Amino acid sequence: MSKLVLAYSGGLDTSYCAKYLSKEKGFEVHAVSVNTGGFSSEEIKSIEEKAIQLGATSHTSIDAVQIFYDKVVKYLIFGNVLKNNTYPLSVSAERIVQAIEIVNYAKKVGAKFIAHGSTGAGNDQVRFDMIFQIIAPEIEIITPIRDNKLAREEEIVYLKENGVDYPWEKAKYSINRGLWGTSVGGEETLTSEKPLPDSAYPSQLQEKSPSEVKLTFEKGELVAINGVKNNPVANIEKLEAMASKYAIGRDIHVGDTIIGTKGRVGFEAPASLIIIKAHHLLEKHTLTKWQQYQKEQQGNFYGMLLHEGNYLDAVMRNIETFLTDTQKTVSGDVFVGLYPFQFRLHGISSKHDLMTDAFGSYGEVNKGWSADDAKGFIKILSNSGKIYNHVNND
Repeated sequence: MSKLVLAYSGGLDTSYCAKYLSKEKGFEVHAVSVNTGGFSSEEIKSIEEKAIQLGATSHTSIDAVQIFYDKVVKYLIFGNVLKNNTYPLSVSAERIVQAIEIVNYAKKVGAKFIAHGSTGAGNDQVRFDMIFQIIAPEIEIITPIRDNKLAREEEIVYLKENGVDYPWEKAKYSINRGLWGTSVGGEETLTSEKPLPDSAYPSQLQEKSPSEVKLTFEKGELVAINGVKNNPVANIEKLEAMASKYAIGRDIHVGDTIIGTKGRVGFEAPASLIIIKAHHLLEKHTLTKWQQYQKEQQGNFYGMLLHEGNYLDAVMRNIETFLTDTQKTVSGDVFVGLYPFQFRLHGISSKHDLMTDAFGSYGEVNKGWSADDAKGFIKILSNSGKIYNHVNND
């Protein structure tokens, strides 16, 4: 039997792959799950038991939450990355780390084949295949769902015929949880006009009384919540638990897929949205105009390349170096109000706040220049417009 490593999540697609590849194709299937957040030890244990029941020879769970933060999430925060000004790249960012961990495992155990459950109509097939081909071009990639153009209903029928009960209600919505948010796909997201029902989102409204939370950043990283220090991963998880009770962070992202089609996906990402917006507000106070401008260009570019699976391109390390350097003065507290279905940025406090009154107060009084200085400045500033209008008689 040929040794095959399967990227296994425990969902419908990878459950089908585990059964099909072991039973129909005779592979020695070694299922590998990469935890990038959102799973308890009990859930990981359940995923392992299910993989073995489906025919896998072994199951390995790799804890990559800290790696995910260090290698990806940190830079998404530094860059204030929101795809199409909406989506915090919750799942697309995870896939990169998952693919790297899985292919490294396959090389470690000497597997000649590696498989994943992506369809031929989405982005994940590109992300997985690119990482696999770059790191281990000698390993053959197997993709049953893509190659056989299988619909979810067909997968369920096959599993039932082989003694595995996978109810349609469970498969109706495709939910992917992780440290940086949860994506939700269903029949509604296949259309352009239908919203996801409230019940499709994993968190429901529990708290209706408003509250305020203080987020403390040091050099761009979230180091404390309400004055209690902890590592950034623990703080993200803590904020997620607090904000999800308000059903904050729901939206639907519409974007261009890597393969050229338009796509919609729902998501719930309270912690990531709050952190990015709070971090961005702190930067508005602590960075210069041109730092902010250049960061916006590089952050968007970084997010686009990451989204499209180009994480291993050398330019990504260059951008990470730039983004890290911009965070030297991004330290202070941000005060955020939590309300049902929304949050509000109340303000910041930082020793690096450039909104100092030492030179004047906007719209009120000037201390660092005279009226004549202002008049001369404005006169010189208008020169290019005067010259253009004079030459062109406009």
